[in-house]
Amino acid sequence: MVTAAEIEALFEDEPRSLDSSIYSPLEKAAIWFALGLLLSVAFGLIFANDFFWTDGLKPIVWDPIVKDAGTAGDAGYSPENTALYACTVLLCVLILQAVFRKWNLPADDRMMYALIAWVVLAPVLRVLEDSDFFNSDIDWLLISPIIHLHLAVWLIATAFISHKMASKWDGSTEDEDREKSRTTLFVLLGMMLFLHWSMLYQPSYATHPEIEKYWIALSFPVALYCLFHILVRTADWPALTRGLIAFGSAASVLGLFHWLQFIATPWQQESGRVVESQPLWPALIVLGLPAIACYYLYRYGKDDARHMKLTDYEPGVLPDGITLKSWESDAEKVAHHPVEQLSRKALMANPMVLAMVFGQLCDGFATMVGIDLFGYGEKHPVSDAVIQFGIGIADSMGLEPLMESDNPPGAWLFTIVKAVLVAAIVWLFVEMRVERRQVHLRMLIVLAVLIVGLAPGLRDIGRLTLDV
Repeated sequence: MVTAAEIEALFEDEPRSLDSSIYSPLEKAAIWFALGLLLSVAFGLIFANDFFWTDGLKPIVWDPIVKDAGTAGDAGYSPENTALYACTVLLCVLILQAVFRKWNLPADDRMMYALIAWVVLAPVLRVLEDSDFFNSDIDWLLISPIIHLHLAVWLIATAFISHKMASKWDGSTEDEDREKSRTTLFVLLGMMLFLHWSMLYQPSYATHPEIEKYWIALSFPVALYCLFHILVRTADWPALTRGLIAFGSAASVLGLFHWLQFIATPWQQESGRVVESQPLWPALIVLGLPAIACYYLYRYGKDDARHMKLTDYEPGVLPDGITLKSWESDAEKVAHHPVEQLSRKALMANPMVLAMVFGQLCDGFATMVGIDLFGYGEKHPVSDAVIQFGIGIADSMGLEPLMESDNPPGAWLFTIVKAVLVAAIVWLFVEMRVERRQVHLRMLIVLAVLIVGLAPGLRDIGRLTLDV
């Protein structure tokens, strides 16, 4: 029986992959292009403001944000800003993965859990903005795409403080060192959480003097408990990852308790509307069905994932130094390596794959329930085109509108498209192999998919539950 080390020895004479600290030509080009673009826009805003701002970015980007934050709310996306946002995300993924790799930042399952907590935080805050909770002076900070830039500042600050102040105790098994790390992080992140509350929540209470504050009063103490509990449970994690998941989770709990306050005592909307009913059953469908799918995926792959962990290899990641071209040049040579034998099933239980499956299905079911049953509308032009096609099919079949909708059901087609899309993504990740230097790229691709899948899906179910 050939061993993994013997298989890897067969690649000693093959060209080695680039060192992780070296940028590839494409990465260098992307970085210089981004810097040139930023300088061009900066000079344009100064010396050609009418062209770059008044007739350019303002109507495409800023005006929809202002409209979305206003009384009318829910400004739709245009083909222009959709294309702009998509290109920006792709460019950011390419650049940031190179920078993160060079800085040797973690790109493991723990980091994925931490980033998921921050993806959840975005819709938690966004739904509160939809409910007109936040003060009108700051609500534009909670509108896409500003909300992602806004939270990125908090994320970077959290990561920097956690790593700078507590990383010196990473890897220590001494109780005294672990206590110092936990205490330091709890005090610093607790102060950051208070700053987060005082900047976003506290100014908004005066806007709603009529509401009771039972759940609001509980929100900060429970968030602090969540912060402390996660720090205790992650004692063996690196300080950076540990701080990110603790603060992201605590901030999400803080926002969710304000959801509970709205359910208990709804405040009046800026439009004058007062919520009368808050259906909870859509959450069972939108969250329950994706959770069932993820449960069976996890059961299918958990054994191989455990075996993979015992081999000290990561699912889908080639041994250090081996290029993808060399690995794929002789399938028989690597067929008995753990990466090939275990990765396919192990990836089914991987948090990256499970998060993408849950997020995309959540978005699909939330869109279907919201539009076909409750009469909501779709903001994204591509998604709306799919839904309109579904309405056309339903209309040709003579189907009548359901519940509160004015049109025949059409978002069912969007859900089917999402299910097919997520199946294709799972197949791609199961079959894909990446070099060691590409693990950050894979993680950021997943993060981008979560931002456009899980985040809007959770926002949709939040709006349905709060009826805003």
